[in-house]
Amino acid sequence: MPPRQHNALNVNPDALPMRVAGRYDRVVCASIARAWENVRDWEHLPYLHANSFSQCLLEEEGDWGWRATTKGVGQAADQTSVIEVAIDAKASRYVSRTLEGGLPGVEIWTQLTVLGDRQTRVEVEFHLPHLTELQAAKAGENLLHLYTQLWDEDEAMMIARQEALDARDGRMRIDVALGAINDLRTSLPRLIETESGPVCIREFDSRLVAFPARCPHLKAPLQDLTPDQSGTITCPWHGYKFSITTGQSTDGRGLQLGLMPRVEVDDRGEAMLRW
Repeated sequence: MPPRQHNALNVNPDALPMRVAGRYDRVVCASIARAWENVRDWEHLPYLHANSFSQCLLEEEGDWGWRATTKGVGQAADQTSVIEVAIDAKASRYVSRTLEGGLPGVEIWTQLTVLGDRQTRVEVEFHLPHLTELQAAKAGENLLHLYTQLWDEDEAMMIARQEALDARDGRMRIDVALGAINDLRTSLPRLIETESGPVCIREFDSRLVAFPARCPHLKAPLQDLTPDQSGTITCPWHGYKFSITTGQSTDGRGLQLGLMPRVEVDDRGEAMLRW
């Protein structure tokens, strides 16, 4: 389905009394591919941006972009908005438009420009309707603060994902010596870099468990997560849930952590990570 907004790729298609409330300009250390991946990634909003969004429920998505119902945090936790992101790939820009909720008609236009293999310029304009000049200026200050935080969080995710993708190529599974089991236990939880990627070893339910420390979805780091009583961890970027003992999905979304390593101990008390 196309965007719900008629003429979605036009500025102010409903001819509202609009003001440009501010502009935001930065360079992120991420490729244009990672940047567009981020634009289309509606799932990360209530997880990576948990300080700004408490919920994001998808309504529609396609080549044109996506539309979702969102909720804020704190005093705005009960306030629902419908946000539509329409993408103009030829112009390398997109617009995030509020269709319903607080101040409908808000348009946030973002231009993406390639500066290098791992550098993308991000230029944002905030278009707000029905506000006085003073009100628009105040709202613009708040949006500048918000977007600085959002892009800081997005950039960190894009960099981490790129590093994981770069390190993935050419890996093979090789057993890893872990040293004396008693020394290993005193160092838990522990992150082990292996030829197969990072592995987290920790104690759970009175036994040692090891699991891949990258989410299979977009390679989010999983090593710093504390499992719940059932042994489930939740991806910090998109909320995917996995069992650290089986690697299986626990949220019905079907992803698996992958081939699970195991910690084995020989007769001398030496531990080995094996697949």
